[in-house]
Amino acid sequence: MDKQVTPSKTKQWNRWLVRAILPVLLISAFFYWQSNQSEGRVQKTKLTSLTVSTVKEGGFSDSLRLRGSISPKTSLFLDTIAGGRVEERLVEQGAYVKKGQPLLRLANTALQLDVMSREAQVTEQLNFLRNTQMTMETNRLNLKRDLLEVELQLAHLSRKITQSKPLVEQGVLAREHLLNLEQDLQYYQQRKELTLQRQQQEEGIRQLQVTQLEDSAKMLTSNLSFARKNVDNLLVKSPIDGYLSEFNVELGESKSAGSRLGRIDIPGKYKLVVNVDEYYLNQVQLGMLANLSFEGEEYALAITKIDSRVKQSSFTVELDLPATIAGVKRGQSLDVDLMFTADINQALLLKRGAFTVETGGNWVFVLSADGQSANRRQVKLGKKNQAYHQVISGLHPNEKVITSGYGAFEKADTLQIQL
Repeated sequence: MDKQVTPSKTKQWNRWLVRAILPVLLISAFFYWQSNQSEGRVQKTKLTSLTVSTVKEGGFSDSLRLRGSISPKTSLFLDTIAGGRVEERLVEQGAYVKKGQPLLRLANTALQLDVMSREAQVTEQLNFLRNTQMTMETNRLNLKRDLLEVELQLAHLSRKITQSKPLVEQGVLAREHLLNLEQDLQYYQQRKELTLQRQQQEEGIRQLQVTQLEDSAKMLTSNLSFARKNVDNLLVKSPIDGYLSEFNVELGESKSAGSRLGRIDIPGKYKLVVNVDEYYLNQVQLGMLANLSFEGEEYALAITKIDSRVKQSSFTVELDLPATIAGVKRGQSLDVDLMFTADINQALLLKRGAFTVETGGNWVFVLSADGQSANRRQVKLGKKNQAYHQVISGLHPNEKVITSGYGAFEKADTLQIQL
C-alpha cells in the first residue's frame, strides 16, 4: 500500500522564496536595461575640451571681412609671333617701357632662309611675267602688221578691178584677168575677217594671262612681305606704354611661335581681386558695395565682376579701385568689408564656431545653470558675419552655448560636464 510523502518545510520555504524573488529580479533587470538604453544618449566630456560662448544682445553688421590682392585693371600679355632663339635681352623685368621700344631680339636662321627663297621666287615670277608680256606684245604687233598688209592688198585689188572693168568691156583685157582679180579680192577680204577674229581672241587670252600672272605676282609679293614682317618680328617691341611686370626669357633659350614672354601692366588703374567662400555664392551680386580703409581714408567700392567657378571651396570677385587712391602696388594685400545688407541695431548674437559643421546651425548644446550638463536644443540661426551668427529663435540672452566642434558627441542628447 502506497504512502503519502509530505514535503519537508525546508523545500517548501525554498520554493516560496524563489517564487517571490524571481519577479523582483525580472523587474530589476528590465529597469537596468532601460537605464542602460537611456545612458547611451548621455555622454561625459571634459570642460577643458570645450569652447563655451554666451548669447548676447548687440548690433549686427551684415558684412564679411575679406582680404584681397591688388592687380592691374588692364594688362597685355606679350607673346612671340615668330619663334627663335633668344639672342639679346634689351630690358629687365619691372622696367617702364614705351610703345615701340625694343625688348628682345630673337634669331631664326630658317626664317631668314625662307625669306631669301621667297625673294627668289618673286623675282623669277616677275621676270616670267615681263617675258610673257613682251611675247604677247610682239604677237599683237605682228597681227596688226598682218592686218595692215591685208588692207593694203585689198586697196590695190579694188583699184585694179575698177581700172580693169572698162578694158575688159572694150576687149583690151581678157575676162579671165578680171576674174582672178576678183577672186584675190575675195580671198583677202576673208583673210581680213580671220585676222580680226584672231586678234580679238588673242587679246582676250592675253588679258586673262596677264591678269593671272599679275595676281600670282601680287600673292608672292604679299607672301614675301609677310615673311619679311616675320623677320622684323624677331625684334620684339612693346605694343603699349606700361610696366613690364613679367619677362620670362633667358639668353640662348628657344621660344616657339606663340610662346608667352611676359606681361605689360597699364599704370594708374588697379582692381582688388578677392576670394570668397562658396557659402556666399548665392548672396554676392554685381554692384554690391564694399568698404575699404586705406591709410586713414575710407573708400566705397563696388563689385564689377564675379567668377562663379568654385575652386578650393571659394570663388573670385573683382572690385575696381578708385583713381584717387594713391600708393598702392601690384600684389599688395588689402582688407575689405563686403556689405550684404544694412546694419541691424538690436539682435541676439552667438559667436561663430566649429559646431555648425555637424549641426548645420539647426541645433546646439546649451549649458545648464549650474554648468554641470548641456542639453541638445533646436535653434534657428540667421545671417553671419566675421565673428557672430544672428540668432532667430531657440536661445535667450546670457545663455551659454558650446560652440566648439560636435564631432565626438553629435549623437548624444545630454552631455555631462566634468571639471
